Amino acid sequence: MSTETTQMRREINEIPFAVDRLLTEGARAISATAGAIREHDPNFLISVARGSSDHACSYLKYASELLLGLPMASVGPSVKSIYGVDMRCPGALCISVSQSGQSPDIVQLTKSLTEGGSYSVAITNDTGSALAKVASSALSIHAGAELSVAATKTFVTSLVAGLWLLAEVKGDEELLSSIHKLPDVLSRAITCDWGAVVDAVDGQSLFTLGRGMSWAISNEAALKFKETCQIHAESYSSAEVLHGPVSIVDQGFPVIAFASGDAAEANIAEVADALAGKGAKVFATTNKVADAASLPHVRTSHWMTDPVASIASFYGMVEAVATRRGINPDAPRHLRKVTETV
Repeated sequence: MSTETTQMRREINEIPFAVDRLLTEGARAISATAGAIREHDPNFLISVARGSSDHACSYLKYASELLLGLPMASVGPSVKSIYGVDMRCPGALCISVSQSGQSPDIVQLTKSLTEGGSYSVAITNDTGSALAKVASSALSIHAGAELSVAATKTFVTSLVAGLWLLAEVKGDEELLSSIHKLPDVLSRAITCDWGAVVDAVDGQSLFTLGRGMSWAISNEAALKFKETCQIHAESYSSAEVLHGPVSIVDQGFPVIAFASGDAAEANIAEVADALAGKGAKVFATTNKVADAASLPHVRTSHWMTDPVASIASFYGMVEAVATRRGINPDAPRHLRKVTETV
């Protein structure tokens, strides 16, 4: 195992600074875009994204539905890029997330939706990108260059930018206050010691769990195990895992349950304990568990921002798993930083 610091680890350490930069430099654009959205007065939201960016949109889906009371649906980019269909959504707010802003299918669908009457927002690390140019408004995540193939700071800043936008649209001062406290919170979150999980993840398969906004974090975590550690990981809602999926749980089977200080926390803790009772090695970001192991975690001042701290803590652990397995997480096999899907 290499003792050198990976680029992924360096970028994890940059997360608090990247979020601080976003909050400092992105305020004007967020305010202007929120004002335009209120004027547009959307009836529903559409998301356009792939990979980690799509997981960020899953987080924003719950934020939209729980904060604004507006449904949000993910539309497959192939609807336009492969099948050539232009959808008419004049009452929609379209949120497209892509750190590079270069994938042709994301650009094509966003352009189609914009021309079809949607107000579209591009959340991207490059406001000069093709995606930014076809959207009604472009918001920079201000993450700075991200060189490791695995997205870390760009994922976190995408979460924060999207949630910040929706909080501004709503005018939720309590949530906005919590968002602006995130740099200090994340400085603590990235130091949480999840070494017990590193020791437990020694096989080829595991589960990650969540519910509500934390389910998006579970999805991102499962992807990171696959791309950086070559471990098969499946993400489930805590409402579903005790149905068919539980059948493959065996003695010592690793499970990580992501919980926030919200209405779903008790259910996630209950399911974590149930899986531990079946022999699984279960870790959870909550103190409400009895049989599962409670992981060190940092809570924010609002339950909607808790998942941001959870994924920041997770990233350091998954980087450590990769390096222990002799895998370079900066350059996973078969992958490139920018995937230009048609």
